Amino acid sequence: MVPFAGYAMPVQYPAGLMAEHRQTRESAGLFDVSHMGQLRLSGPEAARAFETLMPVDVVDLAPGKQRYGLLLTDEGTIIDDLMFANRGDHLFVVVNGACKHVDLAHLQERIGKRCEIVTMFDRGLLALQGPKAVDALQRVVPGVDKLVFMTGAGLVWNGADLFITRSGYTGEDGFEISVPAAQAEALARTLLSQPEVKPVGLGARNSLRLEAGLCLYGNDIDTTTTPVEAALTWAIQKVRRTGGARAGGFPGAARVLGQLDGTVPVARKRVGLVAQERVPVREHVELQDTAGQRIGEVTSGLLAPTLDRPIAMGYVPPALAAVGTRVQALVRGKPVPMEVAAMPFVPNRYYRG
Repeated sequence: MVPFAGYAMPVQYPAGLMAEHRQTRESAGLFDVSHMGQLRLSGPEAARAFETLMPVDVVDLAPGKQRYGLLLTDEGTIIDDLMFANRGDHLFVVVNGACKHVDLAHLQERIGKRCEIVTMFDRGLLALQGPKAVDALQRVVPGVDKLVFMTGAGLVWNGADLFITRSGYTGEDGFEISVPAAQAEALARTLLSQPEVKPVGLGARNSLRLEAGLCLYGNDIDTTTTPVEAALTWAIQKVRRTGGARAGGFPGAARVLGQLDGTVPVARKRVGLVAQERVPVREHVELQDTAGQRIGEVTSGLLAPTLDRPIAMGYVPPALAAVGTRVQALVRGKPVPMEVAAMPFVPNRYYRG
C-alpha cells in the first residue's frame, strides 16, 4: 500500500504486477479507483456552461453517452483530463484523484453561477476490466451486456443505485461502476467471488494504460502541454474547431485552434517509443537525436509485460515525431537506441457492438 491523493492505494496484491497485468488482458481484473473525483453538474445551462471550459462537444452529447474531455487553462494547456456522461437530467463527471479539488475550485469559479455543481467524492468507483469482465458483471448486475463502448446506464444492485459505463483505462473491454460508499466493499467482494475476476493494483494499471497509449495526468500531460502537443486532437470534435458551428469559445482557443490550423507553431509532440535494446527507459530520462543532442524527455516508460520489450511515451520536436524515426534515450549515461512507434502499442479491444 502507498499514499496517493490522500488515500492508501494498493500498488499490487500478492500475485504481483505481471500476473495482475496478464489477468486483465486475458480474463478480468478489479481495480478500486474510489480516489477519483465524481461530480454532478445539473440545471438547464449545465451542458452549455461546461462546454465553455473545454474544446469538446458537450451540448450535442446524447443521453446515455460518455465522452473524454480536457479542462484547459487560459493559455490552452491542460488542467486535467476527465470523462463525462449525459445522464439526461444532469452530467456525470469523473476527474483525476490528485486534481479533483483544483478542478472543483476551477468549475465553481468559472461556471458555478450557471449550474449546480454537486460533489460525490464519497462515492466508490470500481473498474472491472478485461475480455471476461462482461461475463462476470452480467451475472451480478443483469443488463450491462447491452452497453457498448462509451455508453452508460443507471442500474440497481441489492438496492444500491449504480451508474455503470462501458469504458476504462486499460485498452480492454470493461466497465467503471459508481457505487454508494456503504455498498462498495460488498459489491467488490461479490465481483471478486466471480471465477473470472482477481484484484489488480496501481502497478498493473500503469503498465496496462501505457500499452494502450493512454496519458497519465502529471506524467504525460499537465499545465505545460496543449492538446495538440499531447496528440489529443482526436478529442476535439469538428463542431468546436475553426469553421465549426460552435468553434472556439473555450480557454486558450486562439492558441489551440492556431496549433490545429498550423498558424501557431508546435514546439513538441507526444510520441510512442520502443527501445531497440532490452533496457527499460523510465520517466524523466533524456531523449536525444542520433547525434547526441537533447531533444526532449520520456514521460512514461517500462518493460511492457504483453510485448516483453521496453516501451515509452515522450515529447520530441515535430520534425522527429514520424513513426520509424530513430532517437536515443540516455539511461545511466548510456545511449539506448529507440524508434518512434504508433500507439496504442497493444491493440485496443473496446466493445462497440
